[in-house]
Amino acid sequence: MKDQDVNELDTSNLASMLRERRGSLSLRQAAEAAGVSFSTFTRVEAGSQPDLVSFTKLCTWLGVSASDFFRPAAPRQISNVEEVVNRLRDDPALSPGAAEQMANMIRELYSVLAKPIETPTTVSCHLRAASMLRPGVPSRLSAMLVDIEASLKKRADEL
Repeated sequence: MKDQDVNELDTSNLASMLRERRGSLSLRQAAEAAGVSFSTFTRVEAGSQPDLVSFTKLCTWLGVSASDFFRPAAPRQISNVEEVVNRLRDDPALSPGAAEQMANMIRELYSVLAKPIETPTTVSCHLRAASMLRPGVPSRLSAMLVDIEASLKKRADEL
């Protein structure tokens, strides 16, 4: 498994750059120059998130790439199989249909051929005071531990 970042828009950086670029222009003048409404410019400069069209226009006015305003929000785990599938989808030599067919085959093969990860399910207990216990207690404890271990193995097999 790999982490894949999920990005969010850094509205505070966008607002800061808008204020800096606006300089001595009024909000109305800056909004007109950027090609957005006065209310949109005002809201975004105050830290609100713009719609996609307004965001694109503001980035153009600022002269920066839209990607400059995205930052990682939270990592998302991506499996090795999904990483392969994503690479197939990104391959320009494959049509979307061909990439999807290959992805389906890879997923199917993986589900058939991948070995489940075995988790240890052995339970052990050291009874130092076994000689101090009442007669029969150590053997009953031993039987209970064997039952617990069998239950854990059964649960692990069901997963």
